[in-house]
Amino acid sequence: MSDLLVRLRGRGWRMTSQRRVVAEVLDGDHVHLTAEEVHALAAQRLPEISRATVYNALGELVSLGEVMEVSADGRAKRFDPNAHSPHQHLVCAGCGTIRDVHPTGDPLADLPAGERFGFTVLEAEVTYRGLCPTCSQGLRPDPDR
Repeated sequence: MSDLLVRLRGRGWRMTSQRRVVAEVLDGDHVHLTAEEVHALAAQRLPEISRATVYNALGELVSLGEVMEVSADGRAKRFDPNAHSPHQHLVCAGCGTIRDVHPTGDPLADLPAGERFGFTVLEAEVTYRGLCPTCSQGLRPDPDR
């Protein structure tokens, strides 16, 4: 059973067949799927699943804090099930591929006191941008990926 499914069962989330399929599709490392991708993959397993059901399940998972919404450079929102493991993102400026990264150091500590303007900083989001190996070789995959 996936980590996400285990967490959802522990929270008492009602596990319908549709919700289970959405959670199973989101399982894995470096998963950053759009809602449409989640629907397409879920429909391969459960052909009768509707887009509305997928969108509703994703919204509930985000509200529960079990999945994070990730936006990168104005592209479609992606859904990251790695919500309980602190990490940052590496985004390809060419094709939009997103990878989870775990840099050393504390981004909160990297902000000098003089740049905090009296704020009590609670968290930091750092996004690294570059070109993936495919794009850096000039072979660009689907730009919506």
